[in-house]
Amino acid sequence: MSNIVKETAKELGMTYKELAEEIGIAEGTLTNAASTGKISKQLEKSLELLKENVQYKKDFKTLQNFKELINK
Repeated sequence: MSNIVKETAKELGMTYKELAEEIGIAEGTLTNAASTGKISKQLEKSLELLKENVQYKKDFKTLQNFKELINK
């Protein structure tokens, strides 16, 4: 069974501390969830939304760069 905490931290290149700060929970809570595999629905959704948000920011930056290129 996959562990969304470990996967998200690895995918985003973040420590558990950084990840916990980003979603607004205590580092210990996140570490405990990662080690036990007991992930609440709220935590799972928070991590999914964070990953989506990061991807949207990357996409937006790409579009901004493309727009600048077109305007040149």
